[in-house]
Amino acid sequence: MTTSRLSDGLTTRQPLVLGLFRIVLGLLFTSEGAATVFGVLDRKASPVGDWPFWYAGVIELVCGALVLLGLGTRGAAFLSSGIMAFAYFTEHQKDGLFPLQNGGLAPVLFCWGFLLLVFYGPGALALSSLFRRESGARSGAPETA
Repeated sequence: MTTSRLSDGLTTRQPLVLGLFRIVLGLLFTSEGAATVFGVLDRKASPVGDWPFWYAGVIELVCGALVLLGLGTRGAAFLSSGIMAFAYFTEHQKDGLFPLQNGGLAPVLFCWGFLLLVFYGPGALALSSLFRRESGARSGAPETA
């Protein structure tokens, strides 16, 4: 197999891999929010209204679910990226410059992963593409791939 054919094969699979990336990232973020809000997965729930942790948990839960499903992905990813940047700079960076020093590796990875989705979109396997196709078929507009 030549490098050109390999490159072409990888390129054609980009939407699928991006969709799988979105699903995994959304699932992990949703589980973080569920752990914070409901106290599941061996974590104690944050008290309702506790600033900023409970509110961050609600945002993680809702936005993570939206990203997981591929509904409003770019907006949910933008909010998620921002809240992870906020978490890093307000909670972690005071304990050291680098994420390995200050325990902020997860917020940094979430922040940049969601920022990637803001610019590249949901990829394949997103529910939003089903709604777009369905509404386009009803309106008589041609379907796009």
